[in-house]
Amino acid sequence: MQLYLSRQADGLGRYLLEQTLYALAGWIPTLLGVAIRGVLYRLILRMDGLAAIENKVRLRFASNIKLGRGVYIDQGVYLHACPHGIEIGEETIVMHGAILHVYNFRDMPQSGIKIGRNSLVGEYSVIRGQGGVTIGDRVYTSPFTQIIAVNHLFDDRERPFTAQGITAEGIVIEDDVWLGAGAVITDGVRVGKGAVVAAGAVVTKDVPPHTVVGGVPARVIKEIEADMPVPERVVYY
Repeated sequence: MQLYLSRQADGLGRYLLEQTLYALAGWIPTLLGVAIRGVLYRLILRMDGLAAIENKVRLRFASNIKLGRGVYIDQGVYLHACPHGIEIGEETIVMHGAILHVYNFRDMPQSGIKIGRNSLVGEYSVIRGQGGVTIGDRVYTSPFTQIIAVNHLFDDRERPFTAQGITAEGIVIEDDVWLGAGAVITDGVRVGKGAVVAAGAVVTKDVPPHTVVGGVPARVIKEIEADMPVPERVVYY
C-alpha cells in the first residue's frame, strides 16, 4: 500500500483529495465538465488563468503540475508529474492519448518536463522526463512521437540490465521545431531551433538548427536556407 501511494500523490491526504475530485468531476463530458474542472482542479494543481481539461484525463502528483493560460488537455491524456513536475506553457495543446511521465522514483534532481508556449503534443505521443525534458515555444510533435530522456545500461552480460542502472542526461528541443509522426528523440540530444525531424526518424545525436534530418539513425538531409526557392503550391494559414 505504501509503495502504491508513493507512486500516486504527495501523501495520503493529497491522494484522497485528488481522487475525490477525479471521482466527482473527472468523468463529466462536454463544456459543462470543462467548466467544472476549471474551477475544482485549482484545488489540486496550479493554473495561470483559464485552462481546459477534457474528461477522462488522468493526473498523478497533481500538485506538481502547472498549466499556463489557455492550455488544452484532450481526452485520455495521462500526466504523471512526480517531484519536479510538469509545466505546460500558454496556449499549448496536448492531444488525446498522449503520456507525459516524469517517472522520477530515484530522486534525481534534473527530472521534469517543461513545455513552452503555443506548442502541440500530438496524439499518443510519449514524453519521459527522468533526465529532464525542455521543449521550447511553437514546437509541434506529430502523432506517436517519443521523447525519452532515459537510457538503460546493459554493458555487463553477467547481470540483467535491470540491475545495471540508468543514465538520464536530458533532452532539449529548441523553439520552432517540427517532429514528424513516429519520430524518436533519445536521451542526451538537443534539437536546434527551426529544425524538422522526418517521420520515423530515430535521433541519437544533436540536430543543428534549421536542418531537416531523417533516417535510422537520423542524419542531416538538407539545410533550410533563408533564400530557398518556394515551390508553387496552395498554402493555408
